[in-house]
Amino acid sequence: METAKIKLYNTMSRSLDDFVPLKAGEVGLYCCGPTVYNYQHIGNLRTYIFEDVLVRVLRRAGFKVTHVMNITDVGHLVSDADEGEDKMLVAARREKKSSLEIADYYTQIFFEHCSWLNIQRPDIVCKATEHVEDMIAQVKQLEENGFAYVSGGNVYFDVSKDKSYGKLAKLDLENLQAGARIDVDAQKKNPLDFALWFTKSKFENQELQWDSPWGRGYPGWHIECSAMSTKYLGNHFDIHCGGIDHIPVHHTNEIAQSECATGETMSNYWLHGGFLVTNKEKMSKSTGEFLKLDVVRDRGIDPVSYRLFCYSASYRGELVFSWEALEASDKTLKRLKQAVLSWKEECGGVPSKKLSPAAVELREQFDQAVYDDLSMPRAMAVIHAAAADSELSPADKLALLLDFDSVLGFDIEDWKAEKLDIPDEVSSLVKQREEARANKDWAEADRLRGEIQALGFAVEDAASGSVIKRL
Repeated sequence: METAKIKLYNTMSRSLDDFVPLKAGEVGLYCCGPTVYNYQHIGNLRTYIFEDVLVRVLRRAGFKVTHVMNITDVGHLVSDADEGEDKMLVAARREKKSSLEIADYYTQIFFEHCSWLNIQRPDIVCKATEHVEDMIAQVKQLEENGFAYVSGGNVYFDVSKDKSYGKLAKLDLENLQAGARIDVDAQKKNPLDFALWFTKSKFENQELQWDSPWGRGYPGWHIECSAMSTKYLGNHFDIHCGGIDHIPVHHTNEIAQSECATGETMSNYWLHGGFLVTNKEKMSKSTGEFLKLDVVRDRGIDPVSYRLFCYSASYRGELVFSWEALEASDKTLKRLKQAVLSWKEECGGVPSKKLSPAAVELREQFDQAVYDDLSMPRAMAVIHAAAADSELSPADKLALLLDFDSVLGFDIEDWKAEKLDIPDEVSSLVKQREEARANKDWAEADRLRGEIQALGFAVEDAASGSVIKRL
């Protein structure tokens, strides 16, 4: 099958690059998944929406995608570096549960929230705790290759041995070394070195531990993704994704570990999602700017409206959150749903099998947008243009929206009219209005329409009779 041409912004090259897979027609994609010690806030979920759109666009373009995502259920410290405690241990103390109970609970909640947003489950979901042997094997390989050393019982990566260290973030290593705090971990040769494996010399109370050649302990956070991406996608794969905050530490260290262990390029393309911000402050758990998806739904807003809200900006730029903006997206989604339902009614639910030339042109514009670095704002502009085009038939409009939904992820096929609970008072007024219209008493009919609207309903006249809708 021939695939479409796609351009993606590659953080490694800092440019918009033509996407060329390692194997024609196939894509290996690794995405950094959640650390399951707490709820994922809607800023976190923005990244997973972007990655879901990427997978959908690649598949629309004709590629066979293997989408791998990890679950970090051990090893991620409170700091992205080697400081602080394991996040799972902190959560276990907070909630008086075991680390695995914490991980299982928040993993389940994460996927439940993903389902609310119509985020498709990755092809492979891999838990860190189930791949410790793979991590140990990679640490041993790094040790054999001369890139790792043991100090105080822990195993560290020696940054000075990797001449390309920091290439993703374009780090100025000399200045970083000079300005680094040398008292962070006296066991390190260099302040920028990072842990591959911790033993009891780091945290005596660590609940999850495994036997290793260096003593009983647990893996560093960064080695998890290196080991699991290699296991499922090979030493060299196509695309690696994550949040923009992963660039300077986590992804930088992943690249160092993987490439020094295998001697091969880790990934050809690196894509990063931008922050969701409130008043120009990144949404995060540590700042208290922590909004769960439950809160959105509790306010009567469809979670899919948050997905639509995320389409208002490029995935790699900042997106400013406000309730007003989200509520506007919710209204837009409702209007689109009402339009789709009216098109279904007008064409008997049968979309066009052969699009008109105008509809074909709109489909091409949509593809041009999404194949150009996932430009969802442009894609949404095409959708609004299609909906407003009076020359397009309802069957064409329905066909286009159903087609576009392979990327949008709105589940348009399942959209159905809501069954209205119409009060007796409204039904009575509608019946009176129908009688007034039959008697050609237009003034009375208009007056009754006003009373109906005052009660929160609208009445429209159709060939089959009065159609009642909620305002």
